[in-house]
Amino acid sequence: MDKKARAKLYMDYLTAEGYRPYIDEDGDVVFKAEGLTYIIIVDANDEEYFRLVLPNFWSIESGEELLRALYAANHATQTTKVAKVYVRGDGKNTWAAIEMFIKPPENFKLVFSRAMSALKTAVDDFVSIMRETA
Repeated sequence: MDKKARAKLYMDYLTAEGYRPYIDEDGDVVFKAEGLTYIIIVDANDEEYFRLVLPNFWSIESGEELLRALYAANHATQTTKVAKVYVRGDGKNTWAAIEMFIKPPENFKLVFSRAMSALKTAVDDFVSIMRETA
């Protein structure tokens, strides 16, 4: 299944679930949930790779905050199944992601709600630690 077909698969599912997705200029699927913007990154070279991201959910304003963010991201990643929270390479913002292999790609439907829940759990954990250590 090529990139366009997988993007359509994700679009159709999200639309049926009540989201209002669209395809961005990179061919990835973007949608909003609870006021936050999520992206399903559609990898052109690996049809089994599923990546759901919440980009730029925490801005980092100082070197001290960067250290706290690295600690909080490590903790959230360590304690939440499947989810990753990381500081972008420029040290200015954080992303959270669910990354897994799903075969066949259509089976993402079976884990989507749990993936969204895990992503929320990881982000909530990160935010909690950041607020506690401020």
